[in-house]
Amino acid sequence: MSQAQAPDIDLRSDTVTHPTAAMREAMAHAPLGDDVFGDDPTVLALERRAAALLDKESALFVPTGTMGNLVSLMAHVPRGGEIIAPAESHVYNDEAASYAVVVGAGLRPVSETRDGEMPVEAVVDAIQDASDPHCPITSLVVVENCHAHTMSRPITPAYMSRLRRALPGELPIHVDGARLFNASVALRVPVADLVRDADSATFCLSKGLAAPVGSVVVGSAEFIGRARRARKLVGGGMRQAGVLAAAGLVALEDGADGTVSRLADDHAMASLLAEGLAAQPGIVSPGHIAQPDGAGLDPSRVATNFVLFAVEGGRSRRTAYLAALRDRGVGMVAYPHGQVRAVTHLGIGPREIEAVLDASAAALRQSAADAC
Repeated sequence: MSQAQAPDIDLRSDTVTHPTAAMREAMAHAPLGDDVFGDDPTVLALERRAAALLDKESALFVPTGTMGNLVSLMAHVPRGGEIIAPAESHVYNDEAASYAVVVGAGLRPVSETRDGEMPVEAVVDAIQDASDPHCPITSLVVVENCHAHTMSRPITPAYMSRLRRALPGELPIHVDGARLFNASVALRVPVADLVRDADSATFCLSKGLAAPVGSVVVGSAEFIGRARRARKLVGGGMRQAGVLAAAGLVALEDGADGTVSRLADDHAMASLLAEGLAAQPGIVSPGHIAQPDGAGLDPSRVATNFVLFAVEGGRSRRTAYLAALRDRGVGMVAYPHGQVRAVTHLGIGPREIEAVLDASAAALRQSAADAC
């Protein structure tokens, strides 16, 4: 199979989803304007819907989650300021150091617990003394929800409330909520509760919600005004963007056409996959910060649509395992620190999970033989 060809069963990410039939229909017939002039009616409708759902004053449609985070940092943090963020966060590890290159800020990482939470006391201790000219001024705290590297664990409203109470009132909180609706569904709480104590948040439409492109930033009207200017600066102004926003509007609908409620199906498939993998010799805990190294894979750790695990035998066997899976039409990826990631999403049902487990068992046998 060519490496340029998508696997038949693609668990590399929930970004590989395709728009639903209802989304395609809405995209084909979306009323359009010019979003840079602020008059695309479909974009405006999406922004109003997002702001209402998250109980914030205003919203901004952006092409990607990375840009959503970037313009949020630009709107919050002055040049030379410092950001506190989880040590394994996407903002710190996976956005090409844009906080430094574009924002001109420093970042102070705080190690998370195995549930993706920065200890509140550690966050407070990381705040710099603004009266000391040697220190950068702490300007923002970032929370990632769901927290990807700890099995995409959801961060609870109770944690957010504790964090907000412990921080100085003037220090804003931004939630990187790429999979915020997964957290909402997993915790069975309204999505607004997850960002009630945050000053801004982003969420992705193009992951589990299955829209082809786009993310949304929410916050106060003043904040969104600054973020809109930042979006223009980094080239994110779009024209007839309602074609894309229409799919996002469908995703956020109640009822059969919306894709929020069906996220529970993805979570169930991830649990089913984890249970099957845990029974296969050679599959172990992902280690790192998620579980102790060398322990068996614990399916109860799966709360949303991520399954993280490790393959016994180190990098060479892991590489061989992933290649053997690929030869059998199954795609997964490995993080740099060794965790293998499988992400369930729209289109992955029990039949696909059964096929993945069969392919995994065969790949484990092949990779073990190759290592001998």
